[in-house]
Amino acid sequence: MAFAAAAGSSSSGKQFEFEEATVDAIHQGFKNGSLTSTALVQFYLDQIARLNPLLHAVIEVNPDAVAQAERADAERSASGGRCAVGLHGIPVLLKDNIATRDRLNTTAGSLALLGSVVRRDAGVVTRLRRAGAVILGKANPSEWSNFRPVNSGWSARGGQTLNPYVLSASPCGSSAGPGVAAAANMAAVTLGSETDGSILCPSSRNSVVGIKPTVGLTSRSGVIPIMPLQDTIGPMCRTVSDAVHLLDAIVGYDEFDAEATGAASKYIPQGGYTQFLRIHGLRGKRIGVPDVFFHGYDGVQMAVYEKHLDTMRQQGAVVVKDLDIATNLTDLDDQESLLMNAEFKLSINAYLSDLLHSPVRSLAEVIAFNEAHPVEERLKDFGQPDLIAAEKTNGIGTRERAAIQRLKEISTNGLEKLVKEHQLDAIVAANSDASSVLAVGGYPGIAVPAGYDKQGVPFAICFGGLRGYEPRLIEIAYAFEQATKVRRPPTFKS
Repeated sequence: MAFAAAAGSSSSGKQFEFEEATVDAIHQGFKNGSLTSTALVQFYLDQIARLNPLLHAVIEVNPDAVAQAERADAERSASGGRCAVGLHGIPVLLKDNIATRDRLNTTAGSLALLGSVVRRDAGVVTRLRRAGAVILGKANPSEWSNFRPVNSGWSARGGQTLNPYVLSASPCGSSAGPGVAAAANMAAVTLGSETDGSILCPSSRNSVVGIKPTVGLTSRSGVIPIMPLQDTIGPMCRTVSDAVHLLDAIVGYDEFDAEATGAASKYIPQGGYTQFLRIHGLRGKRIGVPDVFFHGYDGVQMAVYEKHLDTMRQQGAVVVKDLDIATNLTDLDDQESLLMNAEFKLSINAYLSDLLHSPVRSLAEVIAFNEAHPVEERLKDFGQPDLIAAEKTNGIGTRERAAIQRLKEISTNGLEKLVKEHQLDAIVAANSDASSVLAVGGYPGIAVPAGYDKQGVPFAICFGGLRGYEPRLIEIAYAFEQATKVRRPPTFKS
């Protein structure tokens, strides 16, 4: 904390509080002279140096981060502070499947892609650079050895990511690195990706806000793919407000992901998303509670969820309980898995073949690399069954087209029908329990801290809706967050 006081002091005598600093507080610090981007970046680099040997949340720091911060400071000074808006001068940590055309690696945590060279920044990174954000580094994913989300939070390059609240608890999902880094104040804001649960689950387990946007709202170009029908890029931050600031910076059309971003750009509201950070955002909202998303929790946790539903009512929402989403989740999972195998092989081969340089050029070569490096890739512990299953597929054939059609039917007759019949603004679920239903329809969801169990492990509440429902989900999530104020800093229990 001594560093925080020193770095945050200024000629005006003001001091900046770095711990739990929000984007709004950072901009206020820029404006009143108590903070510079350079001091902020140095604080986070020091945090990473101090905490990462324990948490393994960050896989690589950007050697140019301080230079980018110094440039942001100079730009702000030259403009008389007028550019101190949005994410200008704000350090952003990226999940290590989001490509950067700089001195950072892009590997999805795999040794097989160490040293690979991308053609260009990912679409979301291009937008971040235009906004003047500082690229702080890459967060540890757990994606590559087995492309389904790995609950262990392990990657070959980054090691084992730990939960900062209870070190023995799973951090959950392939975006565990960004979630843990945000929770432990190792970055101002972080960016993750989700195919099914990879933002919502680690956000739930690490007491941060995660936004899984409508598929196509944010560009997937330059992001190592899993399943383009479901892949989406979204914020993982300590507050709803911070997540929405980051979302505003990354949404929009990208010619390198033209079909998806073109279709979803119609959902982007004039004036962006921060206008929906409304303290009374729950007022008049109709929120549905499907029973299936609250199974298997103990009485203590269920009592907390019931209390939260009461809070929503007190804030003016209409809570519609005991709903049946009419979805066969086993059928959904089977169809999703079948389609994921085929989509992954096609999309990863396309990604690898497009790299300017890469040690591997195909999924088959990735599998061979892992077999040649069994210790480093921990094949004894994890194997690579999904990679092998994907390699055996032969594109989108009759079975895959049938799976696409079936998933459309599941979405139409499930969540879409439920929302329309009951005129809902959102559904609510425990943790990431609705992730598969949201994933297969390309629907958005926002996870917000809801409490801590008897061991101190965080749990969350998730608000989901139909494509383009981000404005009303943000209103609901922000009003809920402000009414409950659940989040507290990590405890690092063993």
